[in-house]
Amino acid sequence: MKRKGNAFVVLLSIAVVVFVLVYAGIYFTSNLGQSASEVSANDAAKKLDKVYKNIKVTVEDPIKGQINLDPVVVADSLPDISKFQVSVENTTPSYVEIFSSTEKSGTGIDGWLNEVANDFNKANIKVGGKPVSVMIRNIASGTATDYITSGKYVPDAFTPSNELWGEMVKVHGVKAELVSQRLTGNVAGVVTRKAKYDELVEKYGSLNVKTLTDAISNNELAMGYTDPFASSTGLNFLVTALNSFDSGDLLGAKAVEGFEKFQANVPFIASTTIQMRDAAKSGMLDAFVLEYQTYVNAADMKGGFVFTPFGVRHDSPLYALGNLSSEKQEIIKKFGEFVTQDKYQKLATDRGFNGLDDYQSELGQMDSNILPSAQKLWKEKKDGNKPVAAVFVADVSGSMEGEPLHRLKESLLNGQKYLGRENSIGFVSYSSDVAINLPIGKYDANQQSMFVGAINSLEASGNTATFDGIAVAMKMLEEEMAVNPDIKPLIFVLSDGETNVGHSLEDIRSLIQAYKIPIYTIGYNANIQALQNISSINEAASINADTDDVVYKIGQLLNVQM
Repeated sequence: MKRKGNAFVVLLSIAVVVFVLVYAGIYFTSNLGQSASEVSANDAAKKLDKVYKNIKVTVEDPIKGQINLDPVVVADSLPDISKFQVSVENTTPSYVEIFSSTEKSGTGIDGWLNEVANDFNKANIKVGGKPVSVMIRNIASGTATDYITSGKYVPDAFTPSNELWGEMVKVHGVKAELVSQRLTGNVAGVVTRKAKYDELVEKYGSLNVKTLTDAISNNELAMGYTDPFASSTGLNFLVTALNSFDSGDLLGAKAVEGFEKFQANVPFIASTTIQMRDAAKSGMLDAFVLEYQTYVNAADMKGGFVFTPFGVRHDSPLYALGNLSSEKQEIIKKFGEFVTQDKYQKLATDRGFNGLDDYQSELGQMDSNILPSAQKLWKEKKDGNKPVAAVFVADVSGSMEGEPLHRLKESLLNGQKYLGRENSIGFVSYSSDVAINLPIGKYDANQQSMFVGAINSLEASGNTATFDGIAVAMKMLEEEMAVNPDIKPLIFVLSDGETNVGHSLEDIRSLIQAYKIPIYTIGYNANIQALQNISSINEAASINADTDDVVYKIGQLLNVQM
């Protein structure tokens, strides 16, 4: 009996030890996971503190400047039209100039209309007994619309990607006569990863804009789309989404409520299609918008994605603009007819156009006057009512002296009008050292005045410590997020050169990854690969602008992101 009793005690002891070890193991593992997460965040904060302490930072006394409350005048920021390439020159004194969207007047696979126009110019076509020709200017539809509606530069004719831009031109009071409803066929669509597409079809039965917006609103799909002020596909998607919420009143309370819920779960709005495709390649997005012609020509999308068309067709309509002479009207008409020949439509098909010809627009008759209002709604609601806190980081090194610094100031002074009273703004400048010219504060009239004063006070000298400037901006945003955790943090870096003093990209790369703050970079007269690399870490855009068009490009960027 004693032996049995000892055995029982031993077994009981083992059971207790095993229970304790298992329980302790579960507890330890659980808390170890939490600690690792906390340590990671703590490590990032400690590293940022260490980097910050190694930077010479001065806090400047605020200087007030005179603010301009007048609305944005688009024409003032647009560069000279010569910034946009003439892809086909006229060959005769009697000719018309045509603004053409970039998917058909670019280079290579995107140069279809150029090939047709060159043949037209060689065909010895005459009007009134005189030989005639066309000039094609390669320019994105949204940008072209800015030139036309502002009156900065109005060509004789306009062939945007879709009819929405033609209607937008008319809404702004420009005479636009539809000469041809279709130069070549194309459609916009949502490109979805095959696995996600199958998952959504199984749940919703089919995939269209209604089920897509439902899936996004329910946080089941990560999708990005492009800026509806600049992108044909982006504008089309915006209008189609609003229609899916309330087809009877695209700007009514029901549509606005649906859009707000949907937009709150959109992780990404791209300034450009290239930026959006890069985000998709990184695995950040399940779906994104694209034109079919681009989709079929993209080798990296074969097999793994599904294209779902939406909205109005992108059939490249042709409009005659303004009060043209009968000669110019006839040239445009003859060019519209010339394009429709079988040989040129076959060429278009070879270039990826004329696919999905059976697709019909899901949008009914629409009042054109809602288009500017839809853009305004998007601007107001795109961040899901989440305020932005942004720090502008300006390079004032010696190489910025003269025209570069003048244009930087001009672009920021113009950009101040896009920033929004609900947001918070800070300003940092750097050369060899870093100055906090304006701590982060709500962008009321007082903060705007100090923002203007900080810009006007900038002077160029010294070396280029770009990553020191970024680190200081991150520290400012870290402190702001501790007080206001619901803000959307952003950094905008404006520079003309490579870093030559201070910290390097590798010194702060892990910090940028840890804090997940998008850093938008604007390079002046330079291809600054280091800035492009840093923007790509958190899927932000990098713009290389010269002194002629930086004002307009920064205005576009701020309009999307702020």
